[in-house]
Amino acid sequence: MTMSQPYDAAAIARALVAIPGGRDAYAEAESRAPQGRHRKPPQAELLRLIGENGFRYFRNESDGEPYAVPENGPAIAVPLRAKAHSASGSLRQHLIRDYLTTYNHPPSQSALADAIAALDALACDAPESQLWLRVAPDPDDPNVTWLDLGRADGQSVRIAPGEWTLTYPDPSTGPVWRRTKLVGRLPLPVSPTGGWRAGMEAFAELLPFTEKTLPLAVAWLLAALRPSIPRPIAYLTGEQGTGKTTSGRMLVGLLDGPRTPLRQAPTNDRDLSVTATAGWTLPFDNLLSIPLKLSEFLSRVVTGSADVSRALYSDNDVSVLAFERPILLTGIDVGALKSDLSERMMPLELRPITKRRTITDLWGGYERAHPEILGAMLDLAALVWAELPQAAADLTHRPRMADFYEILYALDRVTGWSGTSTYDGAQRDLVDAVLDGDPAIVALCTWALGPSFPREGWSGTMTDLHGFLSGRVRPGEPFPRTAASLSACLNTAAPSLRQRGIYITRSKSNKNGRKYTITAET
Repeated sequence: MTMSQPYDAAAIARALVAIPGGRDAYAEAESRAPQGRHRKPPQAELLRLIGENGFRYFRNESDGEPYAVPENGPAIAVPLRAKAHSASGSLRQHLIRDYLTTYNHPPSQSALADAIAALDALACDAPESQLWLRVAPDPDDPNVTWLDLGRADGQSVRIAPGEWTLTYPDPSTGPVWRRTKLVGRLPLPVSPTGGWRAGMEAFAELLPFTEKTLPLAVAWLLAALRPSIPRPIAYLTGEQGTGKTTSGRMLVGLLDGPRTPLRQAPTNDRDLSVTATAGWTLPFDNLLSIPLKLSEFLSRVVTGSADVSRALYSDNDVSVLAFERPILLTGIDVGALKSDLSERMMPLELRPITKRRTITDLWGGYERAHPEILGAMLDLAALVWAELPQAAADLTHRPRMADFYEILYALDRVTGWSGTSTYDGAQRDLVDAVLDGDPAIVALCTWALGPSFPREGWSGTMTDLHGFLSGRVRPGEPFPRTAASLSACLNTAAPSLRQRGIYITRSKSNKNGRKYTITAET
């Protein structure tokens, strides 16, 4: 681990005040003021000059919104149009602060509105650039990633193959960070004296993962350090009293800050999208059931998606919320999952807790260990990034979530763990749990894998199959009401059924309807 020159926040603050609000700016504004007895520059003109001289402007590639970045400050984007307080402040707040610091009195609201409107108009010609939340790729090297530590001075971590560095991204060439109130402050990482294994021992003492599950949890964190890749949904499992909620907070807190809350899942689409875009990790607690709408949303978040809606106070403009996030869940009933969601999930089993600790002692120990645990994770990340190209070339088997599987395989090669074997077994168990939770699928599997199933297979319409299977379901159990509903159910479960050796094919429609053929490997 190496470190660049320290960032002098006080000097930057003095520079910000001196450049936009000093005598040169005042003289420029005074020269433009109307001639008369009192040649006082208009406040709006002074504010505009502060904004022009102290910031550079660009438009976010994702949604076209204008942002400003301090010319002599950290690479943290400041929204132009926000009025309320945000994690990085708004341009309005920055202008008020710089004006007040220089002239010892606040500007008028009308002057402030005029200046921001002028700067917003000038930003129409600004270049486009991508904003990044918490994690970013390097603009020049695809093998390098960045981690925003959420600190006011913009200090970040550059993770390259073989090493990581504490540094400050250049706003003109490096990533520019977007901050929200869910982007918590992380401690400065420290490489443990005993190497990454010492850090993993501290990690295992605080989060009671089983020996087999620990590599999966570490791989999930490493995958969360790489932007724009699908990652499995981690869900914490274990008997009652294993500390699933606390362990979930600690796990996501390693990358999003210890104060990151686990939260309840929103009930409407808009709130779900806003929640997904506001923070890097998406942790939901105590999901005793997952409705179809939430199941579909989580599946979209894993692989990346966007929601488009009408922009406020407009007739034909739209607002775009794009997201691809690491997700963590607790308290779910695996048997109630839909097949397409289950294939995107990864169980993290917790051991029973034999020795209880007070909450003060537990979180105190977590905060003390956090810098070295994060440093150990970064040490492993640098090693895995170096191993990843060769590991990906050597890998012959890739299940769903192939990008994550490559990271897991590279982690196994670096550490000597057997995470890929554990992951493969967990996926088979998940398939069984999901299939066994659907009465229609249970009826199909029992029949297709039983002695009464025709050796040459079965062929017929979906209506025929619906009538046949409905008679094999116990009274009171839920069953698709129509043949079309059964068809949708089987289509969703088809990948899982193939893992059990059951194959469903369908022919083209003709005057007799569409024929389905079911074959089974026994």
